[in-house]
Parts: sequence; structure tokens; C-alpha cells
Amino acid sequence: MKKPQEIVSILPGDLSSVALHRLMLSAIAPRPIAFASTIDRNGRINLSPFSYFNVFSTRPPVCIFSPSRRVKDNSEKHTLENVREVPEVCISVVSRAMTEQMSLASSDFPKGVNEFEKVGFTPRSSELIRPPGVMESPVCFECRVDEVKALGTEGGAGNLIFCTVLQIHVQKSFMRDDGTLDPVKLDLVGRMGEDWYCQTGSTSMFRVPKPGMVTGIGVDGLPEAIRFSEWLTGNELGKLGHLTRLPDATALQARRESKQFQEIWNRVDGNRQQAREEIHKLAKTLIGKGQLIDAIEIMMVSE
Repeated sequence: MKKPQEIVSILPGDLSSVALHRLMLSAIAPRPIAFASTIDRNGRINLSPFSYFNVFSTRPPVCIFSPSRRVKDNSEKHTLENVREVPEVCISVVSRAMTEQMSLASSDFPKGVNEFEKVGFTPRSSELIRPPGVMESPVCFECRVDEVKALGTEGGAGNLIFCTVLQIHVQKSFMRDDGTLDPVKLDLVGRMGEDWYCQTGSTSMFRVPKPGMVTGIGVDGLPEAIRFSEWLTGNELGKLGHLTRLPDATALQARRESKQFQEIWNRVDGNRQQAREEIHKLAKTLIGKGQLIDAIEIMMVSE
């Protein structure tokens, strides 16, 4: 069992809006960035980034982002004003190569300033809506705004903008031969708390295969001595939990007679606790290599 950790419990109402904003956005991260271009009734273009953003449906294809009311004076963002006047938005994704210019676009420029010109991005004409996309972005989504839902009236209150995707534009260089997107080439960035971002390049991404059609035994299905191992992490136990069954008696007997197990057992001179430690550490290495069956078998025969 893991030791209980010291916890600081906080009621949102006990914090200022600024402190609550900082705490929530530091903890709920990384967040994708919607680089939203909109247009007002006079045809003036606005381009602003929002990290209160995600995709929420495939059929229909729906994205939601949320411009919050300004904390300093409780005013609304220009993006929110624009979609009320012209219910359309083009959402461009943000790669690492765009980050500094994207950040500059988040400046509180006066109403009517074209951020495309201010920060040096190239507008890309849309086909089904009026706001343009960002030419430099790997992927742009032309969207119809279906609903704006205000979540409050105080400074910091969000306004959910429900967007139906009408058309998607992808730079071909970011696609694999099978038509899927290459996450390494995309090199997208995510928003963290305060001034921090994260990059989804090849050195920071890792794969966790989705569970297959057959449900695994789960961590609670592992033998107690393995489940509460002091040498295995929760991630490692989670990998073992994907196994669909425990080894049978025949497999365990073969493992017990294996050269690998016998060498360890003889080296520790039959000291079960010492053998258990060495074997669990070996299993940790095996799990890291994806050899889950080997790992669980050798741990089970050490008990």
C-alpha cells in the first residue's frame, strides 16, 4: 500500500479569481490550444488563442472553446463579441514553430486590430465561412458556431462556444501515406500553467496501447504480493493489469525450473526475501521491455 500523503484542501471561494485561475490551470494541463479567427459584422478580423478547448463529439464533429470574461474589468473578449455578430470561427492548431507569434496574438490589442498583421501570420481564405485560417498551421477547422453558453457574469467566467466542424484543411506534409496525421511532424504545443507550455515532439511523446477487445484482469486481479510490491510503480502494475489471465500451473512450473530462476535462487542461497527483492527488480526491467508474461511468471514463482 502507498503511504498517505499530506493534503492541502482548498475551497474555491477562499481564493481570489487570479489565485484560483493560476491553481486550476497549473493542475489541469497540458491543454490544447484553439487559435481562433473570427470576424465582426464590419468585416474586421480577430485572431486569439484559447486553451479552454477540446473536441467533444465526432458525429456530429463538435469542438468547444471558451473565452473567459476579463478578470481586471469583467469585460468580454473580442472573439466572444464577434461570434455573436457572425457565428463562425476558424480554429487553427498550434505547432512549436508558431508559439511565439501565437503568444503575441494573446495581447490585449484594441478592438479592430488585425492580429494576423500584428504578429506576422498569413491568412488562409476559408471556403465555407468568412473568417480565414492561419496558413502556417498544420490543421485548420472551419466551424459554424451553434451556441454560446455563458457560465457566469463575474470576471473569469467562461463562455462555452459550441462549434460544428464544416471542413478540415490539413497540410499534406503532416500526413502519413495512409492519410493519418503524424504526431511527431505536427509537433503541437500544449498550454501549462503561468508562462509554461509543453511540446509534443518525439522526445516527449510515448505510446500507451489502448485496451483490446478482451478486457484485462485489472490490477485487483493480480496476486496480492505483486499488487502491493514495493518495487513496482502504479504504471507498471497497470501494464500487468492488461493481461487477460494469470499463468497456469504448467507455465509456473516451467518458470520455476528455468535457468534464470534457478540462478537467482542459488545465488541468494534460498533466502526467500532476498530472492523476492531481486526477482521483483528483474520483473520491473522485463515490464519495461514489454515482457509482461515473463515478469508475472517469475514474480509468482518467487512467492
